[in-house]
Amino acid sequence: MSPQTFDAVLFDMDGTLIDSEPLWLISEKELMAQFDFEWTSEHQAFCLGGPMPRIGLYMNDLAGNPKDGPYFAQALIDLMAEKLSQGAPLMPGALQLLDEVTRQQIHFALVSASPRVLVDGVLRNLASHHFDVSISSDDVTRTKPDPEGYLKAASLLNVDIKRCLILEDSETGTQAAMASGACVVAIPHIVPIAESERVRTVASLEQLTESKLHELYTDWFH
Repeated sequence: MSPQTFDAVLFDMDGTLIDSEPLWLISEKELMAQFDFEWTSEHQAFCLGGPMPRIGLYMNDLAGNPKDGPYFAQALIDLMAEKLSQGAPLMPGALQLLDEVTRQQIHFALVSASPRVLVDGVLRNLASHHFDVSISSDDVTRTKPDPEGYLKAASLLNVDIKRCLILEDSETGTQAAMASGACVVAIPHIVPIAESERVRTVASLEQLTESKLHELYTDWFH
């Protein structure tokens, strides 16, 4: 590994690595329709980044409290697991970026606020790219916006979180990434995310070429 690269790249999953947000919207609509509630993209935007307990409580409240938060969270997970088992498309540029970090011998991990059943479903579809570590909501006590998942991934990789690059698409995930102390690139596509000293934004993973990764590294560490 070159000393001029990040020690690891930590990927968020939904909306960052895979284009699953349309599947989430469909699943949310299907679930809420069972309770005669018309779910919209505005409701989805509120839920972006999770965590699942918060989404479950929100859905139950909107539906008029017919069940409870855990019921809605589990029902939504079940619907998503079925859809992800059929595969979810990668976000534009994701495959090329995975190839690039592999070529540079940079460690990479998947850190998601989704449960293990959904993370493993995605990993099976990405069998050709072996993630060194994967963290789901089942693997932490506190999920995003808490940084525990990212800190745990860095610890398991035996790298300094401050020398890691985290890729996120949601405000919740970006808050977790910033709190971890890592460098952050946000790829917002539903909710805007502001740049700051430790946060840069790009329109697509397609922009994260070898030269762009070097530019980011140099910007932060020199």
